Amino acid sequence: MKTINLKTFFAASIIILLQSCSSGNNNENAQEGTIRTEFLANVKTVKATLSNQKQELILSGKVESDPNKVVSYTPLVSGMIERTYFTFGDHVTKGQTMLHIRSSELSSLQSELTVARRNLQSAESMHEDRLISEIELIEARSEYDRVQADLSLYGDNLGNGIFSIKSPITGFVVANNASPGSTVSEGDEPLFTVADLSSVWIIANVHAGDLQSVKQGMPVEITTLAYPNEIFSGKIDALSQVFDPEEKVLKARIVMSNKELKFKPEMSVVVRLKNETNQNSLSIPSDALIFDDDQYFVVVETAPGEFEIREVVQQGHFQRISYIRSGLSENDNVVIKNQLLIYQELKGK
Repeated sequence: MKTINLKTFFAASIIILLQSCSSGNNNENAQEGTIRTEFLANVKTVKATLSNQKQELILSGKVESDPNKVVSYTPLVSGMIERTYFTFGDHVTKGQTMLHIRSSELSSLQSELTVARRNLQSAESMHEDRLISEIELIEARSEYDRVQADLSLYGDNLGNGIFSIKSPITGFVVANNASPGSTVSEGDEPLFTVADLSSVWIIANVHAGDLQSVKQGMPVEITTLAYPNEIFSGKIDALSQVFDPEEKVLKARIVMSNKELKFKPEMSVVVRLKNETNQNSLSIPSDALIFDDDQYFVVVETAPGEFEIREVVQQGHFQRISYIRSGLSENDNVVIKNQLLIYQELKGK
């Protein structure tokens, strides 16, 4: 372990500097000597102290639509899209017309409805004239209601085999696979999807090594590049018990209110978890750490003006505090200002 008396080191440095600069003037030498003296006075230390360890875990995440507030329209018959009234990302309201579909299958149903309507009108007229019984009138009305109900499953009847498809909910179009003139078949992929984004899910990736630090109900802070100066607060509502087979992570779900629509589906976010343990650990300011050769070091003042390098091992950090597993003892004086200059001189000895 290398030690040095800093006052001796800088006194020697001043002598060498004065000799090498003998061609210079006395004002320059006096100024250099003043800088060295100020350096000695500005070395600062703090004591390594035991404190209750806090942890901050950073997880990557992504915004997703709440699946309980997403509705897709899948074609129920074969036909052709006559016209569309929306594009991807549009805001739509419940009952708003989304598209028109022309179908020969529906055309036959429309013909059935026309016949059923005429039969009902005739039955009502004949019942008024007491030419048919109440039962026969009820049968005619039931047949009309049945055909009309069958047609309503496919949309609003516009006649000529054309039906109007409405938006089932108020929200935003998050998927669009419909284009005018294209043909569709029963059971094809959804023609459009509408999502209510008043609340969204944030799905955070939890790796196996972080699993012990993540629990259901833990508070979290969420940030995103879109709003760099804002921090959104939430909590972990659920933690999957099965690893994702592709990403090899567990998924933590955070339900967020999104009344201002700041969170967009597929937006990347950073999720921070803060946890206070019952473990007392030595703590020092993170700025005191020197990273060199894939290891962490600190400079410790062992006596007034005498210093040595210590290799340390971290066991965590929180904000600007680092927790040390080994390499330091309680009340060690750790240099927190000008430590890098001292480290370089000690390392060169």
